[in-house]
Amino acid sequence: MMQAPVARKSGSYANEMTDLNATPTDDALPRRFSDFATLTEALDYAARGVRGFNFCDARGSLARAYPYSELRHDALAHAYRLIGRGIAPGDRIALIAETGPDFAALFFGTVYAGAWPVPLPLPTSFGGASAYVDQLKVQLESCDPVMLIYPQELANMAEEAARQAGVAATSWESFGEAAAPRAPLPEAQPEDIAYLQYSSGSTRFPHGVAVTHHALLNNLSAHSHGMELQDSDRCISWLPWYHDMGLVGCMLSPVANQVSVDFLKTEDFARRPLAWLDLISRNPGTSISYSPTFGYDICARRMSSQTRASDRFDLSRWRLAGNGADMIRPDVMQSFVDAFADAGFKASAFLPSYGLAEATLAVTIMPPGEGIVVELVEETELAGGIAANDGPQRFRAVVNCGRPAKDMTVEIRDENGGALPERAIGKVWCKGPSVMVGYFRDPEATDACLVDGWLDTGDMGYLSAGYLYVVGRAKDMIIINGKNHWPQDIEWAVEQLPGFKAGDIAAFAITTPGGEETPAVLVQCRTSDLEERARLRDAIREKVRSITGMNCVVELVPPRTLPRTSSGKLSRAKARNLYLSGEIQPLAA
Repeated sequence: MMQAPVARKSGSYANEMTDLNATPTDDALPRRFSDFATLTEALDYAARGVRGFNFCDARGSLARAYPYSELRHDALAHAYRLIGRGIAPGDRIALIAETGPDFAALFFGTVYAGAWPVPLPLPTSFGGASAYVDQLKVQLESCDPVMLIYPQELANMAEEAARQAGVAATSWESFGEAAAPRAPLPEAQPEDIAYLQYSSGSTRFPHGVAVTHHALLNNLSAHSHGMELQDSDRCISWLPWYHDMGLVGCMLSPVANQVSVDFLKTEDFARRPLAWLDLISRNPGTSISYSPTFGYDICARRMSSQTRASDRFDLSRWRLAGNGADMIRPDVMQSFVDAFADAGFKASAFLPSYGLAEATLAVTIMPPGEGIVVELVEETELAGGIAANDGPQRFRAVVNCGRPAKDMTVEIRDENGGALPERAIGKVWCKGPSVMVGYFRDPEATDACLVDGWLDTGDMGYLSAGYLYVVGRAKDMIIINGKNHWPQDIEWAVEQLPGFKAGDIAAFAITTPGGEETPAVLVQCRTSDLEERARLRDAIREKVRSITGMNCVVELVPPRTLPRTSSGKLSRAKARNLYLSGEIQPLAA
C-alpha cells in the first residue's frame, strides 16, 4: 500500500474562496441521501435549499452560480416548451452535452416532460469535423430522437449530422426563446426510463444504455454511502457530461445528495489542468473530486518544472481524490503524491473505484481513507497460464478497486459462467438494482451481456478478501500461439523507454501476410530524424521481446494519431481498425 505523506501545515493562502456569490457548501435543508423515487423528485427537494452548480471560466474564477432552485425553474420551462411541441413520454431528445446551465436545464426539463434525454459528446481534438459529424450521425440513428438540441457554436456540425440522420435540430438558444405555456406534467414512475447513456466506446456500433429512475437513484445512494458524505463536502469536477462518471457521478449525484459543485469545462482543463487544483485549493471545506488516471498524470507533469506546489496550492482539505474510468496506474498515482505532498495532499485521499454505464455507474468503491492498495501478480497468472521455468518471473502491479457498492453483488466467473473462488482471475459479473434494463432497441446485444439479472461487464479481474482487482478488458487480450498477453503490459513496458508517456502506445494483435498472429505496437513519435526513428524501433522491438518473448511489428506514427474514446481513453480496437484500413499511416523508416 502506498504510504500517505505527512500533510504540510499551511499558513494563509491568497487564493482562499472569495466567490461570495457561489452556492454555499452548507445548507439548513435536512440532508436526504438519494432516497427519492424519481430524479425529478430529487431536484424538487434540492431546489428547496440554497446549494447548486457553479460554472467557472478557464482560470477557475466563478462565471455563473446556478442554484438548484433556478435549475428547477428553468427545467420546468423547458418541459413546457417540449410538451408544447408535442413531445410525449418516451420520446428521445438528443442533447450535446456541453458543461453549462443550458444543458443541465434541458436535461432535467426533458425528464420533467417524461421524455428521455440522450447526452451526446462534444468534438474532440482527434479526427476533425467529419469524424465528429459521423459519430453524431450514428448515435442519432441509434437513439432515434425527435430532435437534437445543440450549442450555437456547434451549429454547422450538429445540423449536418442531424440532416444526415433525418432528425430535426435547433440550438438551445433558439429553443429557449420559444414560449413556455404551462401544461400538465406526466408523473414519472420509478421503473420508467430516465435517460439513455452512450458508453464511451460507442462509435460505429453505439449502444444506448437505458437507465430507469430506480436504477439511477439506487446508484446515487450508493455514492453517498460509499463516500461517507459529510456536510463539509463540496464537489469539484472537470469531467465531461457525456460520460457516465461526469454525468452521473458529478452532475446527477450532487443533485440527489444535495451537494454544491464547482465545474470547470473539460476543454479548459485540457488547456490549463492546474486550474482544477486551484479550485480545490480555494474550497474552505472538504473536497470530493474524481479523475481518470490521465488527469492526475497531466497535473503531475505540469508541476515537474515548478519547484514547490505549496507556493500555489493547498490540497490538505482534499478528502476524496476519486480515480476510475480507466486502468488505475499506481506509478502515476505515486508521481502525483510526490508532486503535491508539500501542498498537503495525502495519498490516503485516493479513492479507487470501478464502474460502467451498464451498471449506471458505480460497481465497487474503496472505503475512504484506505488509499491505493496494490498487489503484485505474476504475469502468467494474469494470462491464465502456468509459470514457465526457463525465465525470470515478471509481475504486474494490480490496483484494488474497492468493495461492492451498496446493494451490488460481484462475482468472478469462468468462460462457461461458473463461479470462481477468491484470487482466481476471470470475467467480472455484477448484479444489483442499478444494473441497466438493457440496450435501447438492441435485444441481441442485451442478451449477450445480461443473464438472469447478472451483467457480464466484459472486464477481467479477481476478488481478494472481498475487494475487486481489475486486470483488463477481455476483448483487448492478445492471444498468440495459445498464450495470453495483456496489451497494457506491452504498452507500459514501452512507456519506460525515454521520450514516451502514457497514451503514446497502442498494442493489439494482427495477422501477418504469412498468416501468423503477431503483436503490433503503434507508437506516437515526435522526432523527424530517420536514424533516431530506426533506433527507437529497435529499442521498442527489444523491449516487447523481453516482455512477451516474441517479435512484433513496430510502427511509429505522428503525434495525436491514436484514437480516443469520448472519455479520453485509448481505443485499441479503433486504432487496430484504422491501421489495418490504412487510415493510420506510419512515419517513414
